[in-house]
Amino acid sequence: MQQQTLLVTGGAGFIGSHFIACFLSNYPSWRVLNLDKLTYAADLARLKECEQNPRYRFVHGDICDAPLLACLFEKYDVRGVIHFAAESHVDNSIVSPKPFIQTNVEGTFALLEAARAWWQPEGRPRAGYENCRFHHISTDEVYGSLGAEGFFTENSPYAPNSPYAASKASSDLLVRAYYRTYGLNVTISHCSNNYGPKQHAEKLIPTIIRCALEGRPIPIYGDGQNVRDWLYVQDHCTAVCLIWEKGRRGETYNIGGHDERNNVQVAREVCALLDELAPSPDGKPYKRLISFVQDRPGHDRRYAIDSSKTEKELGWRAEEDFGTGLRKTVQWYLAQRGGLAVF
Repeated sequence: MQQQTLLVTGGAGFIGSHFIACFLSNYPSWRVLNLDKLTYAADLARLKECEQNPRYRFVHGDICDAPLLACLFEKYDVRGVIHFAAESHVDNSIVSPKPFIQTNVEGTFALLEAARAWWQPEGRPRAGYENCRFHHISTDEVYGSLGAEGFFTENSPYAPNSPYAASKASSDLLVRAYYRTYGLNVTISHCSNNYGPKQHAEKLIPTIIRCALEGRPIPIYGDGQNVRDWLYVQDHCTAVCLIWEKGRRGETYNIGGHDERNNVQVAREVCALLDELAPSPDGKPYKRLISFVQDRPGHDRRYAIDSSKTEKELGWRAEEDFGTGLRKTVQWYLAQRGGLAVF
């Protein structure tokens, strides 16, 4: 069987690295070309299990580099794109928004142009390229903030409140425009808060674990009542595979874990697991280290995802609940203590 090439952008990141391993395992007729700029949040150590796979290749490069993209599409005859690459840390976007516009907006534009030029050079798909698909990974943050009730659906209006969210909303609209204007075969997914092994140290759960084990205050923004829907990273990857394979052209799909927690609850659950699995030398509970710090500007109060469209159309549902997923996550970080750079 002739193998085809899938271009994955940002595959050295947290979610992208999990996705590549998942995809290689489930799609033996496809090769994966991983394009990553290797910014601070990337780490090729996450892909150790894939390095010896003959169907995997890494390219160090920037998605804003249009000549490089054109070369890769032609050299490897790219037939699909899964676009993870993004600047994603909200706090960083508040301090320095420019990289978010460059990567998330300009980079997405460059990728769309490269796909359009290779797949439909004369304004229509070339023979054999009719089913080539561009899948864009987005976030629930494009929808803004929810009140105490209700859920984001695929029809919720966009109301981004941070430079990060605004840059992702902009990239979503570009992807949608390429479907409406040029007929490019695209899909978009919005996910809720991912967690799991190999996540970068700056994110909430790794920060809680690290601070607790070091006996330092565990910083929680504001009053700690900001609510997120938590999604285990492997469940997210399974959903993306299904959307890329079976989703309808031009459609958007929401992916959520149906597991809402506020930040204080998350911190307390992590601390309770650490009390069980790695007790403090002084015997005191780790939750004593929870401390409240000044809230960040534009901090959305609540996100919650309605995944019913994805579940009904594609037969997907999250397999991990927050309890089982969090245990696996904490166990992984404990096993990595002193070893892995991402922690």
